[in-house]
Amino acid sequence: MADAARDSCFELAGPSDKTRRGFVIAAVYSMWGMITAALAAPAAVYLLGTKPSKSDGDWVEAGNMSELPPNQPVELVFLRQRTDGWKVQTEKKTAWVIRSGDNQVVAFGPQCTHLGCAYHFDDNAGKFVCPCHTSLFSIDGKVLTGPAPRPLDRYEAKVKGNKLLLGRLLISEEKSV
Repeated sequence: MADAARDSCFELAGPSDKTRRGFVIAAVYSMWGMITAALAAPAAVYLLGTKPSKSDGDWVEAGNMSELPPNQPVELVFLRQRTDGWKVQTEKKTAWVIRSGDNQVVAFGPQCTHLGCAYHFDDNAGKFVCPCHTSLFSIDGKVLTGPAPRPLDRYEAKVKGNKLLLGRLLISEEKSV
């Protein structure tokens, strides 16, 4: 008897009920499609898009040449942007910079080549000193004593106008004896 009542309800509804039901189903599927497209488009751009381009060979302004005394190491602090995939971070970096009398510049990385400890310049001795493992480096970055296996690493450096620009850090390959 329940089947007969159900069948009679559908017969009374007529053909317009099938059109309404079809419209509702099509509307639901359309909404699902729009939601899927809205979620998939950013994911596709993230996964298939290109990385941001790097700017001007990664040279950063580290300081003013007129503020650097000749033949005296100065520790400069500068900001550098690092790109990790699509994420760009600004990091604080340091370099030991020595300006020669003819405005040539050498910039050393801030870590000892033994275990990466921070070193400093000892004015009295006229040498770079790593306090952790007693490595000593000359003013030109060569190893004088200690367990350090190679000279200090150097930044690419160039002078543009009166500004000191630093590039990437070059790992020294020369072995000390």
